[in-house]
Amino acid sequence: MYSEQVMDHFSSPRNVGTIEDADGIGEVGNPVCGDMMTFYIKVKDDKIADVKYKTFGCVAAIAVSSKVSEMTKGKSLKEAKALTKQAVAESLDGLPKEKMHCSNLGAQALNKAIEDYEGRKSGRPASTARTISKETHKIDAECCECHTNNPIEAKFCMNCGEGLGEKKDG
Repeated sequence: MYSEQVMDHFSSPRNVGTIEDADGIGEVGNPVCGDMMTFYIKVKDDKIADVKYKTFGCVAAIAVSSKVSEMTKGKSLKEAKALTKQAVAESLDGLPKEKMHCSNLGAQALNKAIEDYEGRKSGRPASTARTISKETHKIDAECCECHTNNPIEAKFCMNCGEGLGEKKDG
């Protein structure tokens, strides 16, 4: 079902983690299927000097995140923004049809991180209002619906997929 490339990136994912002082952070998620991706980038001389990610999801989602991080590290922002879901899927020797949305999520998360960086650079506030406390490293973004603790930078609950800080009416 999955190619050797997909299984390699799933079993040995590259560039996993966070960048505490990231220049840009992008998060996307599909609560229906459960895939959630957060990308962190450091930019130097208009190139992606470092990229890390945290992904909660299936085999394809993890492999896509790993591959996107490899494909964009060291690339110019323009080159990184041009990354397509087809290019990601092809570099993994294909994905099953029902998993192609994962390749799109990887490119979207990266693009959101670049947009966040560009916004910060132009003087707009960071896209995420929550940051990790350097003193405590506390992770305390609690979901209003299921009360699961989530990474503080998460916008969606990793358990139920609800938007964090957004209590449902009724």
